[in-house]
Amino acid sequence: MNAPNPGRHRNTPTREADGAVEDHELTSYLAALAPETATGPESTGTGKRFGEAQVYQLRMNLVASSQLRDLAEERGTSPQALARDWVLERLSWEAQSASAQRRQFADHTGTNTTDQHHFDKNWS
Repeated sequence: MNAPNPGRHRNTPTREADGAVEDHELTSYLAALAPETATGPESTGTGKRFGEAQVYQLRMNLVASSQLRDLAEERGTSPQALARDWVLERLSWEAQSASAQRRQFADHTGTNTTDQHHFDKNWS
C-alpha cells in the first residue's frame, strides 16, 4: 500500500521548517501571556513580563495603516514599534508641557493674570 498523498495545499514538515521565519514580536507577546515562562531579568516573577506593561490595540483606517507601514519600513522598524515610540514621545511632551504650565502658574501665585490694572487707594 502506498503512503497517502499529502495534497498540493499541504506542506511537508521539511517544507514548513524551510519556510518558517521567527516572528520576534509574536514570540515576545506570547511569552508575556504565558506565566510559566516568565522568568529572567525582564520578569517580575508573577507572570507579568516587563513590569506593569499594558497592551493596547490600535485600529486605523487603511490609508493611515498604509502610511504607518511605509514610514516604518523607511526607518527600518516595525509599524508597532514606530507607533509605540510616537505615543511615548507624545506622552513625554504632554508631561513636559503640563509641568511647564504648572511652573508658570506657580510663579504668579497671589497676582492677578488679567490685563486689569489696580491702583493704590492712597495714591494722590
